[in-house]
Order: sequence, then structure tokens, then C-alpha cells
Amino acid sequence: MASITPSYDREGEHIGWKASVRRRGFPPQYQTFRTRKEAEAWAVVIESEMTRGVWRDRSESEGTTLAECMDRYLLEVVPTKKGGRREVDYVNQWKARPIAHLYMSSVRGKDVAAAMRDMEAEGKGANTIRLHLALLSHLFKVARTEWGMEAISNPVESVRKPRLPQGRDRRLVGDEECRLLAACQSVNPELAAIVRFAIETAMRQGEIMGLAWDAVNLAQRTVTLNETKNGTKRVVPLSAAACKVLSELPRRIDGKVWAYGQEGVKYAFPAACRRAGIKDLRFHDLRHEATSRLFEKGLNLMQVAAITGHKTLQMLKRYTHLRAEDLARMLDRARP
Repeated sequence: MASITPSYDREGEHIGWKASVRRRGFPPQYQTFRTRKEAEAWAVVIESEMTRGVWRDRSESEGTTLAECMDRYLLEVVPTKKGGRREVDYVNQWKARPIAHLYMSSVRGKDVAAAMRDMEAEGKGANTIRLHLALLSHLFKVARTEWGMEAISNPVESVRKPRLPQGRDRRLVGDEECRLLAACQSVNPELAAIVRFAIETAMRQGEIMGLAWDAVNLAQRTVTLNETKNGTKRVVPLSAAACKVLSELPRRIDGKVWAYGQEGVKYAFPAACRRAGIKDLRFHDLRHEATSRLFEKGLNLMQVAAITGHKTLQMLKRYTHLRAEDLARMLDRARP
């Protein structure tokens, strides 16, 4: 039977109501509430679950805050995930929000929705918010399956996710490629080589900048990527132009292909675009450009996916922006 008793602090002040549920075959359950009505409602739920055989121990989730779970997630889970450095920042941002002070058992969809509104007010984009939500959702999944919090539900599942904007369709137009390469050449010849290589291979910026000579086989015209964004090894075929870029580079003592690092390109590429008078072009747009060119060369879906490393048609479509005039020429070539 459940019992509801008043709860007092050390000075004898009434601070709430303590609900106790004792039933044979189950550990005693205790919880303190501000009002007697809340205590009675909680006791009814616990007794009903015990009667129906669906009760789960809530003591772990009712005594652990989201912030404490974030710390544990940072220690146990993040180091095992690819891209963990970025998730460290996500964890710290979650810990700074009001929701972090709630106990795991009390986090509800409305709390997550409030955090989403705060993120929108801070100027975060839809995709960034979805990445934050993905981390929170995975934390609740781990808490349920590995940390003894089977009774909690995942509050992320009950909120509406922000709609992703339509994928960028920015491609090089007119003489932009020539202007861009000329500007890169004036900044640093290696920067121009990096841009040419990106346009020829459709590789990600991180894959290009992390390239080492032991992954390059100019005889077979391939680059082997053992570490990729999706965790799958990929062998990228090299066009004659891509091979020419690499063959003209000096060999470095440290084994790296480029003297530039990611941070260097992060600042040098926008500077080259400004010098060339090119607006709204990001380095990642070169991957879109290269992927689209592969289709325009006549490669089929599976061939392009094998080169770019996209695992789903949906993602490949977001990276492909075919020009109508190029498709028209392909139709003419296809005529019998």
C-alpha cells in the first residue's frame, strides 16, 4: 500500500509530501513532491505498474541529472565515436542549458522543445539543431540500455525536428573556375593544386587535407582512404588530371601530401574567392561540383557512389546538381 506523509526540513518547515510504496516482491519506492496531489498521483502510477507487471526501477533516473549523464557520456561514449571532437562541444552546450539541471526521469518533450527554441534564437541552423538532438537522443538510448535507466522514455522522439533547408546547389559558372584557380595560384600554388584535386576527385576537404603519400598509388591511379566520414574504407580512382596534380607536387619528409592543413585552407580559400570576385562559394561546394561532373561524364549511380562514398541515394541526390544544358547535350549523344 502507498502512504503519503508530510516532509519537513531541519528547521521544521513543511517542504512537501513524501510518497512511499511498499509491495512484496518489489524494492520500496520513495519520492518527495511539493504537493500531496502530485505525491498521490505518483503512487497510483507506481502501484498500477507493479500490479500489471510493467514496473521498472526509476531510482537511477530519478537521482541522476542530465548534466551528470552528459559527463558520463563524454567520458564513456564520445571517445568511441568518429567526429568525437565536435560532439564534445555539443555536450558542453547541452550542459549549459536549463534542461541539464533536470533529473533524467523528468526530462520531457516540452523541455527539449524549449531548448530547440533557444538554439533557434541563437542563430543555429536546422542541421546543427538536428545534430544536437541526435546526440541527446543517443544519450537517452545509452542510458536505457547500458546505465540501468530502463524506465525512462526518449523525449527527443516526441518533438518535431526542424525541417532541413534545401541542399545547396552552388556550382562553378562561367569563368569562375579559371578565376578561382588564378587567384589560388597567386595566394599559393599548392592551394590551386588542392582546388584542382578537389574538383577532380569529389573528395571531402578532410579527406584531401589528411592525405599521405603512402595512400597514393599513381601507377594504379588510386587513393586509398582508410578513415572516412562514414567509417568505411574507400578507394578513389584518379583521373589523368588528378594524377597530374599529384605528380607535380614535391615529396615531403613527413609523408604528407600537402603543406597546408585544414585550418590553412579554411582561411586561404575564402581569401582566394574574394580576390577572384566570386561570391557565395564554399570549399565543400567543390564536392558538389565534382559529383555533378561525374554524372555529366556518363557514370551511373553505383559508379558515382563508389567514388564519392555516399551510402544512400538521398544523400547523393543532395550533392548532385546537373545542368539542364549538359543533360540536353547528353540526350543528343544518346540518339541512335
